[in-house]
This record gives sequence, structure tokens and C-alpha cells, in this order.
Amino acid sequence: MAPYKKIFGTDGVRGTANIEPVTAETALKLGRAAAHVFRNMETVARGRERHKIVIGKDTRLSGYMLENALSSGILSMGVDVLFIGPLPTPGVAYVTRSLRADAGIVITASHNPYDDNGIKFFRSDGYKLDDTIEAQIEEL
Repeated sequence: MAPYKKIFGTDGVRGTANIEPVTAETALKLGRAAAHVFRNMETVARGRERHKIVIGKDTRLSGYMLENALSSGILSMGVDVLFIGPLPTPGVAYVTRSLRADAGIVITASHNPYDDNGIKFFRSDGYKLDDTIEAQIEEL
């Protein structure tokens, strides 16, 4: 197995938009990898025929680019995407759990400068991903 470059920090993937790792290309790959990981977790289907991932974001302009790239990767793996638009991070976590989605993603850099952005993943219960799941996504 080839070594991978760690891109997840303490709270998701963050950096200046359009500079690695916060690019459309990386977001596409993260979307594909995340969909693969969540699709193959037995505990997430909850009796549904199709898997779904919720995506929310803040109002940074780069969020639209990252949202499209992430969703393209997710959809390419046969997982549905539910766009919930601009919403604070806790709101995305709440909606993820309430809608019984397999996972949630929020595109935000929180308090960081406007030209920054980031991608944070939630488990189906609305909590931050465990390091082991982040590592699985990075390895793909």
C-alpha cells in the first residue's frame, strides 16, 4: 500500500481556497472516498435502499466550487446528496442526524479568513468523524 499524505487536521481539511488541499480536485477525491467508506459501513444504511450524505456550507464564495466537486465525487459512487445550503456547523450536524443520513459534510473555515475554506465530515449521529474513519478516507 502506498503511503498517503495526511490532509485531515484537528477539525477536517482546511486551508486557503484553490491551494492544496482545499481545491476542487481534492474535494472530488474526498467525495468519492467518503462515499465509498460510508456506503460500505453496515451500520449506516438503516433499512434504506439508497445511501445519502448531507452537504451544508457557509457563505464563502469558494464553498460553491467545493460543494459541486464534493457532490460530483459522492454521486459518482452511487450515493445520494442532499444540499441544505448555508447553515451553521451545528445545524448541519443536527440535520444529518435528524434526516438519518449516512454522513454530513459542512464546507466552512469557521473563524478563519474569508479566502480560507475547509471540509468537515460528520458521522450519521452528527458527531465528528473518528480518526480511523478519516484515515480510511485519506488512504483512498
